[in-house]
Amino acid sequence: MRKKEDKYDFKVFGLAIKEARTKQGLTREQVGASIEIDPRYLTNIENKGQHPSIQVLYDLVSLLNVSVDEFFLPASKVTKSSRRRQLEKQLDSLTDQDLIIMESVAKGILESKKAGKK
Repeated sequence: MRKKEDKYDFKVFGLAIKEARTKQGLTREQVGASIEIDPRYLTNIENKGQHPSIQVLYDLVSLLNVSVDEFFLPASKVTKSSRRRQLEKQLDSLTDQDLIIMESVAKGILESKKAGKK
């Protein structure tokens, strides 16, 4: 039987939801309208770590591209973090010309890291 103190703390998850929402320039009202919840419920999830329902959890991570793996499976290797998912969504909206620039930036970062290890 599970003990009451084994309850999962959703505060870190709530902060990740808030960060993803603000990075995307969305208000609580916009997110609430999109997934059909009261903005006050979202405020409580973000700021107080209120436990969302399974449906709201799913809707939030889907809308905001947040990886639940890093919160619920911290010991396992996360294949795609929330930051990576959000960046990929941004990259999807770029033109091929824009992607050439992004590719050059990534290559420069990798070369710099490689040079720093020598």
